[in-house]
Amino acid sequence: MKNIAVLVSGGGTNLQALIDAQNGGTITHGKIVTVVSNKADAYALERAKRAGIETAVISRRAEGENFSHALTEHMKARSIDLIVLAGFMSILNGELLREYEGRIINIHPSLIPSFCGDGFYGLHVHEAALSYGVKVTGATVHFVNEVVDGGKIIMQKAVEVRDGDTPETLQRRVMEEAEWIILPRAVEKLCAEM
Repeated sequence: MKNIAVLVSGGGTNLQALIDAQNGGTITHGKIVTVVSNKADAYALERAKRAGIETAVISRRAEGENFSHALTEHMKARSIDLIVLAGFMSILNGELLREYEGRIINIHPSLIPSFCGDGFYGLHVHEAALSYGVKVTGATVHFVNEVVDGGKIIMQKAVEVRDGDTPETLQRRVMEEAEWIILPRAVEKLCAEM
C-alpha cells in the first residue's frame, strides 16, 4: 500500500473524487494519508477532515524561501510515495521536485499541450478554449517537473464543447466527465506500478 499526499488550494472536488475512489475500491494500491493546503480556508481541508485524513497548511507566504523544504519534510515524515496536485495553485520547485522526481502528478483541465502553462488555471483554461473555438477539450494527468504543465502525460480524456457553453458549464463538464474519472485511475495505476 503506497502512501499518497494530496495538495489542494480550493474546494477540493478532485480530492473528493479521490476519496470516493479510495472508498469505492477504484484505488486499492494506495491510501491518502495527508492533505496539504497552501490556504487555511480551503474547503478541501474540511473534506479531508470529514474523511478522517490528516490535514496541514503549508503556505509560501508563511514559509517564504523554505516552502519547498517544508513540503519535503512533511512528505518525508509520512513516508509519502506519491504526491497528487488536485487544484494546488502554487508552483512547485527546488527540493520537493528533486526529492520526489517522477512521483508528483497534476490534473490539468485541458488536453495538454493546449491551454496550459503559466496563467492557464481554473476558469482561465475554459475561457481560452471557448475563445479559441475548439470543439473538443478535456483533462490531462501529467507528471510535474520544473516546467509548468510540462511533464510527461500519463492519461487524458476528451470532452465535447457544446454550443452555448460558458466557462462555468464547460468547467463542470470537464470535471465530471474527465477529471474525476482519470485522476483516480492514474493514481491507482501509478501506485500499482511502484
